[in-house]
Amino acid sequence: MHIGVLLTGHVAGSLIPTYGDYDAMFESFLGGRGFTFSSYPVVDMVFPEGPSAADGWLITGSRHGVYEGHPWIAPLERLVRAAFIAGVPVVGICFGHQLVARSCGARVEKFRGGWAVGRQIYEFDGNVRLALNAWHQDQVVSVPDGAEVIARNPFCRIAALAYGDRALTIQAHPEFHEPYLKDLIAVRGRGTVPDRLLDDALDGLGQPVDSPALADRMAAFLIKSGQCHAGRNRKLI
Repeated sequence: MHIGVLLTGHVAGSLIPTYGDYDAMFESFLGGRGFTFSSYPVVDMVFPEGPSAADGWLITGSRHGVYEGHPWIAPLERLVRAAFIAGVPVVGICFGHQLVARSCGARVEKFRGGWAVGRQIYEFDGNVRLALNAWHQDQVVSVPDGAEVIARNPFCRIAALAYGDRALTIQAHPEFHEPYLKDLIAVRGRGTVPDRLLDDALDGLGQPVDSPALADRMAAFLIKSGQCHAGRNRKLI
C-alpha cells in the first residue's frame, strides 16, 4: 500500500541530521507493515496531483496553526475533502488531526488551558488507557460532522477522532520517541512552553509509552479502509 506523507512542517534544522524530517519518522514508525511512501512538503506548496496519487494519506504535525491563513492550508483542506469523496483514507497527527477536523467544519483554537507536552494518558474507546507523547497548545474544540470521539483525557476532550472508513486522527504524537522529544525540548521548548511543563516532560522520559499500539491501529485503519476503497472501485468497473 502506497502512503503519501503530507508534510505540514519540518523538523528543526539542527535535528534533521540525527532524526530526519517528519516523513522519515513516520516511515520508521510504520515500518515493517508493507507500506511504501512518498512525501509532499505541502508547507512549501508542493502538492500531489490529487487524492488518488496515493492509496492513503498521512498529514503530519506542524509548528503552524490551522487558523493562521497560510497559502497552503486551504488547498490542503480541499485535498482532504477530495480524499473523503474519493474514499482514499486519511490519517492526521496533531496539526493533521486539527486540519481534518477544520476541513469538516469543526472549530480549532489555541487552548486557554495551555500546553500539553510529554507523556500523557488518554482513554481510548471508553476503557483503554494509553500513554502517548504530546506537543500542542491548539485543540479541536467541536466535533466535526460525521466524526466520533474515540479518545480523550481531562485536558484534551477531543484527543482522537474516527470518521468511519474515511479518516483516523490523533492529537498526540505517537511517532515522537524519547531521544527526539528530549532534543525537541532543548531546541524548541525553552522560551515557548512554560519551564514547569518542560521539566515535567523531562522527568517523564523513561516511562513507557504505547506508541506501538497506535502504529498498529493506524496501519490497520489504512489497510482496511484502502481495501474498502479498492473494493468499491472494482464494483464500479
